[in-house]
Amino acid sequence: MQRSVRNMKELAWTIRHIEIRSKRLVNELFSGEYHSSFKGCGIEFSNVREYSWGDDVRTIDWNTSARKNDLYVKLFTEERERTLLLVIDGSGSMLFGSRQRTKKELAAEVCAVLAFSAIMNNDKVGLLIFSDRVEKFIPPRKGRSHVLVILEEIISLNSQSRGTDIGAALNFIRSTQRRQAIVFLLTDLVDERYEKAMKILNAKHDFVLIHLSDPLDREFPRTGMLHLHDLETGGKTIVDAAGGKALERYRISRREQREALKKQLSSLKIDTVYLETNRSIIGSLNRFFRYREKKI
Repeated sequence: MQRSVRNMKELAWTIRHIEIRSKRLVNELFSGEYHSSFKGCGIEFSNVREYSWGDDVRTIDWNTSARKNDLYVKLFTEERERTLLLVIDGSGSMLFGSRQRTKKELAAEVCAVLAFSAIMNNDKVGLLIFSDRVEKFIPPRKGRSHVLVILEEIISLNSQSRGTDIGAALNFIRSTQRRQAIVFLLTDLVDERYEKAMKILNAKHDFVLIHLSDPLDREFPRTGMLHLHDLETGGKTIVDAAGGKALERYRISRREQREALKKQLSSLKIDTVYLETNRSIIGSLNRFFRYREKKI
């Protein structure tokens, strides 16, 4: 019982810490960028005003102009409310982290920033956690208390399965989200055959992939015999990390895989943010938001 209470206190402290840090980042950096990067789904008529030099002639309200015997143009406002859906890989490989944090902890930090940015813009936020099945789905809602529920689910998650099936998760979104949503997929992409599902989802929704990685995904340090344990399959292997040639082959192989992945995502026209467990999220997210704003 004491251990359970201690774990609950630690969970509450972790959530509070993430909330404080995330809100500071949102207030200082990301709230306006989020709004500019993800516009509303449409526009609605709000009022009219007199025509000014340079106004688009297509906005002229001819009925009002005829009635007032002068030129008037229509004014429109953005339909702001949107839905943000956070889709998190909950497979075994997301528990790995060789430096400051695991991939799962990195995902939680990113989700907190995105979620608080969304509710500050009056958007709804939902959550989908998946492995090779749907582990948890929380329908989109508004408000701080709802975001805290989402963060608690992410931090305390203990998936039933260790495997990964990205395609199944994206197909679930297609079947449940009828209206266009902003979909952030956070994963290390330890999976295959997800390209078709990404392409289909990207055509209907505002889809962004956040690729999470760790320094050891790129290269091993020169140490000695490494005992490796696959967190998804349970398989174990031993790697000789003492020899320079073996380490160089691994580094080259991983670099080629990363380059091939970037080409693949580019060909699919998937907006992608690359984050690492040993680096701050600020620079990469800032660059992404600026890119999105220019793109829009």
